[in-house]
Amino acid sequence: MSAEAQFETVVPTKKAKVFAFPAQPASRRIDMQKVATGVARSVVPPLIVILLILLIWQIACSTPGASLPPPSVVWEQAGELIWNPFFDYGNGDIGLAWRVFASLQRVAVGFGFAALVGVAVGAFIGQSVWAMRGLDPIFQILRTVPPLAWLPLSLAAFRDSHPSAIFVIFITAVWPVIINTAVGVRNIPNDYRNVAAILRLNPIEFFFKVMVPAAAPYIFTGLRIGIGLSWLAIVAAEMLTGGVGIGFFIWDAWNSSRLPDIIVALVYIGVIGFMLDRLVAGFGAFITRGTAAN
Repeated sequence: MSAEAQFETVVPTKKAKVFAFPAQPASRRIDMQKVATGVARSVVPPLIVILLILLIWQIACSTPGASLPPPSVVWEQAGELIWNPFFDYGNGDIGLAWRVFASLQRVAVGFGFAALVGVAVGAFIGQSVWAMRGLDPIFQILRTVPPLAWLPLSLAAFRDSHPSAIFVIFITAVWPVIINTAVGVRNIPNDYRNVAAILRLNPIEFFFKVMVPAAAPYIFTGLRIGIGLSWLAIVAAEMLTGGVGIGFFIWDAWNSSRLPDIIVALVYIGVIGFMLDRLVAGFGAFITRGTAAN
C-alpha cells in the first residue's frame, strides 16, 4: 500500500437534520361528513313531521265551516307577529318578543326563589330522618294543588298582581326542587360522609364540598321540572291578573276573536319552554360532567 493511500484522510460528511412534525391526533380531527350526518338526523325528521302536520292542518281547516283557521290564514292575519316580534306602536301595542320578555322576568324571580329555598330545604330534609317523615306527607299534599288555586290567596295577601304572579310561580316550582334535592342528599354514599368526618368539615364546608356535588344530578332534575312548571304557571296566572305578558295576550286575543294570534302565541310559548328546559339541562350537564339526566 502506498504512503499516499496509507495516510489518506476521510472527511466525514455532515448529516442533514430532519424535522418531523407530530401528526394531528385523530380525536381532534373534525369529520365534516359525520357532523353533517348527525345534524341531518336531528333536524330532518322533526322538519318532516312539522311539514306533515301543517299539510294535514291546511287540508282539514280549509273546508267550509271549519272552526279553526288554516296555516295560510294564520300567516296572512298574524304574519307581523311572526317576522316582526319586536315592534312597539305604543299604548300597549307591542310585539310578542316584549311580552315574552315580561313573562320571563317574572319567571326568573319566582324560579330563582324556588331554586334557593328548594335546595336549602331539601338538603335539610335529606339530612334528617325525622324531618323527612314529618314534612314529606305535607309536601306531597301541597304539590298537588293546581297553580291557579293559589292565585286568589296570593292576591288577597299581596293585593297586587305582580307579586301574586311571582308567588304562584314560586309555590308551583319549589316542590319538585325540594323533593329531588332531599332524595339526592339521602343517596349520598356513606364513604363521602366518613371522609368528611375524618377531614372535620364544618356544616357549611360539607354542604358545598360534599352535599351539593354529590346530589347535583338529583338537584338539576328537580330544577328542570321546576322551570317547566314555572313557565306553565306564569302563562296561566297572566290570563287572570292581566299585564303585558304572553298569557294576558292570549286572553285578550280570545276576547277579540283573534284566533291566528292565539296560535302564534302558543308556538312562542312552546319554543320558549323548550329553550328553558334545554338551558337548565345543558347547565346541569356541564356542572355534573354529564351525569345529570338530559
